[in-house]
Amino acid sequence: MIELEGVPELVDPVMVAAFEGWNDAGDAASTAVAHLEQEWKGEVFAALDAEDYYDFQVNRPTVWMDGGVRKVTWPTTRLSVIRIGGEKPRDLVLVRGIEPSMRWRSFCNEILGFAHELGVEMVVVLGALLGDTPHTRPVPVSGVTSDPDLARTMNLEESRYEGPTGIVGILQEACTHAGIPAVSLWAAVPHYVSQPPNPKATLALLNRLEDVLDLRVPLGDLAEDARAWQLGVDQLAAEDSEVAEYVQSLEEARDTAELPEASGEAIAREFERYLRRRDGGGPPGHATDGGRAAESEGPFLREGTDRTRPPHPKRTGPLPGTAPEGPLGRETPRPADEDPGTGRKDGRADGEDDGGEDEDGPAPGSSSGSED
Repeated sequence: MIELEGVPELVDPVMVAAFEGWNDAGDAASTAVAHLEQEWKGEVFAALDAEDYYDFQVNRPTVWMDGGVRKVTWPTTRLSVIRIGGEKPRDLVLVRGIEPSMRWRSFCNEILGFAHELGVEMVVVLGALLGDTPHTRPVPVSGVTSDPDLARTMNLEESRYEGPTGIVGILQEACTHAGIPAVSLWAAVPHYVSQPPNPKATLALLNRLEDVLDLRVPLGDLAEDARAWQLGVDQLAAEDSEVAEYVQSLEEARDTAELPEASGEAIAREFERYLRRRDGGGPPGHATDGGRAAESEGPFLREGTDRTRPPHPKRTGPLPGTAPEGPLGRETPRPADEDPGTGRKDGRADGEDDGGEDEDGPAPGSSSGSED
């Protein structure tokens, strides 16, 4: 059993998670969680042991200089807590890291252990995938769950996916078996402009997260970044007639398919978001004084053994598993090195299995199941 010291009792906590890797096209999902952590000044209270879950030849550590001192940053997954005040106080537990290389079931069990001890009421996992969608139209975001009741009450889709899956699907399935309501939100990123960052997809995920949690999210400069990103892609597409023609065909297909929705459900959802922002009052997501996770004077994280983990010390450099700066000018998990021979970001050769091989069984992505 995991015991936490120094973390205050949370109010209606919801866990929001995202992982770099296969389920994070354009780094849209991991950047969304990084944005929440930045805007709401989340306090990190735990980090998973990188030795247990990562292959350092796939997700390599990085070396950097801090005031002339050479330091190493290791890939990891970390958890932070956010206290949100206002008329409807609600706390968030953020999980941000890199898709593990191995022991996926143990990885999910450790995260669920934190969720249980913190009294998490629901888990929302963010993901992004490549799709045939034009960059000039709103980013499609689908909400998926395995719970029929949750699908009806929150206007989500029931998962019908069968095929290879990533850690997003495995974690959501683990939550379902543990009796914790779980939702995954997926943003579709144009496949012809898949390089990160993609602030437009990140913005779309945060807007949908607002709807799911009925919570006003501070967006900062994301809207402006999204407009600048689209303008840049417009200019690149205009320089190639074939690309411009292809984008136009995607626009026509998209407009035809979504014409009925444009006059109904989508407009209603956008109007509700407008009312929430207009009537929010005060700074969005203002954290109450002393509401963030306090530092412990004693052992900060203790498991059901004699092993203790000390509190994370004050630091001047990035946390484990982060690069000094990310797409939004802050720390974000560093992606895996790109293999110079294959061009793949995961460092594997074409055709090589990239699923997480669990020491107790086959890789989670090797059998059919619901992509949640």
